[in-house]
Amino acid sequence: MEKKKKLYYRYNVPSNKEKKLNALQKKRLASVWIPKMIVCFLFLVIGICSISVYKMMFFPRIQLEGSSVITIPYESKYEELGYLSSYQGKDLTNQVKVHGKVNFKKLGEYPITYTVTYHGRTVSKTRVVKVVDNKKPKIEFTTDKSNLYICPNTKYLYDDYQAIDNYDGNITDLVEVKETGNVMRYQVQDTFGNRTVVERKILYKDVEKPKLILDASNTIMLMVGDKFTDSTYKVSDNCSTDVKVKVTGEVDTRKPGEYLRVYKAVDDAGNVSKVEQKIIVMEPVKKGVIYLTFDDGPRSGTTDIILNVLKEKGIKATFFVTSGGPDDLIKRAYDEGHSIGLHTSSHDYSVVYSSVDSYFKDLKVVSDRVERITGEKSTLIRFPGGSSNTISRRYSSGIMSCLTQEVVKRGYRYYDWNIDSRDAEGGRFDSSQIANFVTSSLSHDKVNMVLMHDIKVTTKDAIGQIIDYGKANGYTFEAITPFTDMVTQRVNN
Repeated sequence: MEKKKKLYYRYNVPSNKEKKLNALQKKRLASVWIPKMIVCFLFLVIGICSISVYKMMFFPRIQLEGSSVITIPYESKYEELGYLSSYQGKDLTNQVKVHGKVNFKKLGEYPITYTVTYHGRTVSKTRVVKVVDNKKPKIEFTTDKSNLYICPNTKYLYDDYQAIDNYDGNITDLVEVKETGNVMRYQVQDTFGNRTVVERKILYKDVEKPKLILDASNTIMLMVGDKFTDSTYKVSDNCSTDVKVKVTGEVDTRKPGEYLRVYKAVDDAGNVSKVEQKIIVMEPVKKGVIYLTFDDGPRSGTTDIILNVLKEKGIKATFFVTSGGPDDLIKRAYDEGHSIGLHTSSHDYSVVYSSVDSYFKDLKVVSDRVERITGEKSTLIRFPGGSSNTISRRYSSGIMSCLTQEVVKRGYRYYDWNIDSRDAEGGRFDSSQIANFVTSSLSHDKVNMVLMHDIKVTTKDAIGQIIDYGKANGYTFEAITPFTDMVTQRVNN
């Protein structure tokens, strides 16, 4: 057995010569195959490049502006970044067809495909638009945002905040609140990991004013001799259960005038609420008195002559002015003791009666003018066309019903008329006829509110006749004051 093993190793172990021969053969094989492999690789590269060059030379190209993958926030509209297409220098951009739609109200990935075909060869590129929720939720507070004020000797009820997420909606239940020392920390995270943290300082202090509500209007109109009774009120406070209310200010209904009543509520922490109430005591109805009123001025050549007549006769009147005419005539009328009221700034019905806001915007312009000239804010109003006008229906249905109430709420007094001089009827009547329209309508049994226009030539000539007739027949003349009882017409709109 041992002899066989020796013979095996003797005849199977390669000799040094055989080893050298095997190594030489391997080198020869390597020298042959490696170049062949290199050549094959080069051919492969050249082939791929040739295909690319071929496509570049014989296929149209599409180049996308911006990235091929775009991320936009949820509910943010996708705006195309643009693209270019060409073939051997020829612009094909207008021939590119774009397919695909992005639903910005739904999370997901939306492919947009750009395709162009030229000479039977078609090329496409794709852009992916990802709609993601990357917006943090909001934590909102119904009380102070920077500091948390809590009534002394009470506990925080965790009821003054809410969390709203653009995707998840109301996630208030997910808010985690942690109190550390004098800091309250609010934290919430939406479904996609967007997290919001808000901190507030805790202050055990009552800083909120009591709530004080009167059961009546803040402006009360009374006539001389009427009985005045304090308005009742409701008062409440966030911390105090017993809030004191003090009322100050005297009202004397025996005398016309404007009186101020102040209702003042004070809580245990010294926080004060105050409500002011105006009590306007009006003059008694003055039957037999003539109120000469002039609209649409001032105007040089007429208003100044009317002022001359009034001064000569010792009569006071009322001028409802616009934004037209010279300032000095308004100043003169005011200095000579006449009342200055507000008619309109533009006298454009389509503007004045288009809305309640538009009316008061126009009124403010003429009000500012009068205050600038006289130094006094006027509260006397005459509506263009009067409160009974129906032309306002063309511009806003029911606006006069609103305005007649709103002007009073805002502290104004409006005055219509019960005697029309008819001086505005296009020059149909001369001064004698105008004077006769007025004098024939006067009565000792009523307030005589006369409508005239100081921009009319015939009016300036009729004034003297009207005044002379009135004096001769026992009438007196007065200017309207803020305490003159309103003469109003029936509202028709």
